[in-house]
Amino acid sequence: MKTKLPLIVGAMIILIAIVIGIQRWMYTQSTSALTSFADCLTTKGAIMYGTWWCPHCKNQKDLFGKSFDHVRYVECAPTGNPNMRAQACIDAKIEGYPTWIFADGSRREREMTLDELREKTQCALPTEQK
Repeated sequence: MKTKLPLIVGAMIILIAIVIGIQRWMYTQSTSALTSFADCLTTKGAIMYGTWWCPHCKNQKDLFGKSFDHVRYVECAPTGNPNMRAQACIDAKIEGYPTWIFADGSRREREMTLDELREKTQCALPTEQK
C-alpha cells in the first residue's frame, strides 16, 4: 500500500490540474465571446455609470468578465473617495448605481441581465451568433 500512495497522490494532483485548466479555458472562452457583445453595446450608445465601491456594479462588471473593458463605463467616484462624484455623473443626474443610459435617452437604475441588455440594444449575444 505504501508504494501505491505516491502514485495515487500524483494522479490526484494531475486530475486537479486538468480540472483547473479546463475551468480557466471555459472562462476565457466565455469572456472573449462576450467581447463582441460588449463592443456592440458601446456602438449602440449604451453607457454604464457606476462606482468602484458598489457591489451591484461589481456584479454587473463580473457578468462580462474581461470583456467589460469593451463596455463604455463612467466611474462616478474616480478619486477613490466614496463621497466624491465625477462631474459627468452629476451632469447625467445619476442617482443610483449601476445606471445604464441608452442612446434613446432611457435609463435603467439597476443591474441588468445580458438578455435585458440584448433586448434594449438589439445586440446579439454569443449564443445567437452563427
